Amino acid sequence: MPAPARQRCHAALAGLVTLATAAVVSLSAPGPAAAADTWTETGSDHARALDESQGLTSVEVPAGSPNRYTGIGTIPISVSGRGWNHVGDPDASYNGYYIEPYQQDSGNSKMYRVQAPDGTWSEYVHTLGPGEALNNSWDAVSPDGQWMLSGEWGTMNRLLVFPTPGANPSTSPSANLPQASTVNLDHAVRDVQGCDFSGPTTLLCSSDDPDGSLFGITKPLLQIDLSAPPNGSSDVTGHVTALRQLPLRSSCSGTFEAEGIDYDRRTGTLRVIVMSPGFCVLTDSKTYRFTRG
Repeated sequence: MPAPARQRCHAALAGLVTLATAAVVSLSAPGPAAAADTWTETGSDHARALDESQGLTSVEVPAGSPNRYTGIGTIPISVSGRGWNHVGDPDASYNGYYIEPYQQDSGNSKMYRVQAPDGTWSEYVHTLGPGEALNNSWDAVSPDGQWMLSGEWGTMNRLLVFPTPGANPSTSPSANLPQASTVNLDHAVRDVQGCDFSGPTTLLCSSDDPDGSLFGITKPLLQIDLSAPPNGSSDVTGHVTALRQLPLRSSCSGTFEAEGIDYDRRTGTLRVIVMSPGFCVLTDSKTYRFTRG
């Protein structure tokens, strides 16, 4: 879920990176923060490069719905034909609104494509604010369904808060989707590919950080503890903790790409997509599963 110049499934650098330890790398904060969780790998599934390479989400409404994935192969021609040629990591509200984030190569806006509980689709466009990055890597709907978080590519100290398109009655496809407030982070994050709420004030995020200087590990799984639930009327702060390095295993050597993330509250299962280097992007890319403890 990259910036426009980064329209790829994954980059290529040298070296097969080994799986790091699951020790928590905790960062100091100005005030008390919630305890960081420990996530243990429990299994994996093959991630198809065409239609499971960008993001995923579990869907609760209607009951029995399958998990949903995004990739270049899931973008409708009617959408890509209008310039929305990259889809990021989606999310779904607990009452059945499914939201996909889209970006284009140029311009001054980003788009959220929404499927309502009755199955109908609509599009909500957000005009960029001053200094806002063009890319649209992910969205995460708050547990109350009224607010949607979204992030920007690169090294960032904030997350953006919007009224949830479709679910929040203040939104309309015919009007600009405004930024409502900001999550100010106490530590920079880099190349976040997806976030999902695991509780009212806790986010789990996948970072494609290739550098490792921020937390001492590349491709970290992050936990962000908010000072309060997002409400759209005031900013909140977020305490960032690096929990572990995501699994980086493949028959090919080179650079992996950490992609979307999903937390299913019904089972307590966390899932993260990691795409393999080179040709192995087709053969052994994985959606890894984790549980607490």
